[in-house]
Amino acid sequence: MNMSPSFSDSFANARPIAEHCAELTWRGPRPEERAENLTAWRRDLGSELSQELGQLFSGGKFKVALGEPEFVTGETVFERVGVVAANSLLRCGEGDQTMLLSLDYPTAIALTDCSFGGDGHAPEETPAQLPRSASLLIEKVASLVAQVVVMSSGGTQRVKGDVLVRSESITRLKPFGGEARVAFFPITMGMSDGAQWNAILAVANDRLDDLLPGANFGTPTDNSNRLPSDGTTGPFAAMPLSLEAVLGEFSLSLSKLNTLAPGDEIPLAMQRELPLRIGDQTVVHGTLGTVENRMALRVTRLPKSAINQPFTPANAAPNDRDTA
Repeated sequence: MNMSPSFSDSFANARPIAEHCAELTWRGPRPEERAENLTAWRRDLGSELSQELGQLFSGGKFKVALGEPEFVTGETVFERVGVVAANSLLRCGEGDQTMLLSLDYPTAIALTDCSFGGDGHAPEETPAQLPRSASLLIEKVASLVAQVVVMSSGGTQRVKGDVLVRSESITRLKPFGGEARVAFFPITMGMSDGAQWNAILAVANDRLDDLLPGANFGTPTDNSNRLPSDGTTGPFAAMPLSLEAVLGEFSLSLSKLNTLAPGDEIPLAMQRELPLRIGDQTVVHGTLGTVENRMALRVTRLPKSAINQPFTPANAAPNDRDTA
């Protein structure tokens, strides 16, 4: 092919204009690089958690260790966590970088007992609901874990780690999809006298690399001009949330629960105002009625924690059970 000089020069002049965006030149970590950074992250995270969580407990040196990750589906994680557990969705960076922290109820109660100077042994019977003291401790533990994850990943003080929302139901919490590939980290916590407890830390595999220190494999972003979200804009504005209107609450022993059969009657005391909740947090109160032949809730008031503060996952109170 014989190209005239003028035609060839036109391509030569255009060549310097071509530039590749970061998304095209981005590369993921090689397997050996990811393994090294993952090992360092697990080691540093365990060391930092040992120091931070150790301040909550007495009676000996506190030790935290993260096991080798197992890569499973989200549905497998849901099965291992179980129907009821102390689940916390942690925000570990900017945007939608989240992780799941889960402890079963016996572990939550054992840790609470240890924080009050007890031996930290799990109860013989698992309660249907966590005591308030255990809920407060898990809230503090989850917040510390989120902060330590951010710092261990090389985050700055400007990037915060906190608890987005808590729920006893992991499927209601929806930390990731059932078909998603998830990195599942077993956590072992123990005292020098031999008492040990287990927990779970899980993160979607496609978000794991952003947590690894020094990897810097993520696509660079400029957040300098990002405006704070008011709940109607920002990365969480379109996130679907499952709400529930609670008609009534009552206590039932575990033995009675296990013997329920068709035909049994359970009396319910209806409240004048019903709480509308996201997980364990009450968003509004309302009265029950109908709209166009369908049941509806008329909003009557907001809980005190929500007055003058729009709801967003970032400011969600982890365990606000402000019921009427």
